[in-house]
Amino acid sequence: MTNDIERTILELQAEVRNADPAERRQIEAELELALAEREAAMAEQEGRVDSEPPF
Repeated sequence: MTNDIERTILELQAEVRNADPAERRQIEAELELALAEREAAMAEQEGRVDSEPPF
């Protein structure tokens, strides 16, 4: 799973470099979501968060 996220992040970083301003905002938003998803996945793997609901 994290390999897919890493690949997505790398692709978005490459796209943002060559994007026009309108596209750049959208790509940066997608990149921000991918980075947050990666952080959540890593935190879960490292046991820093519990993936189970609190109830």
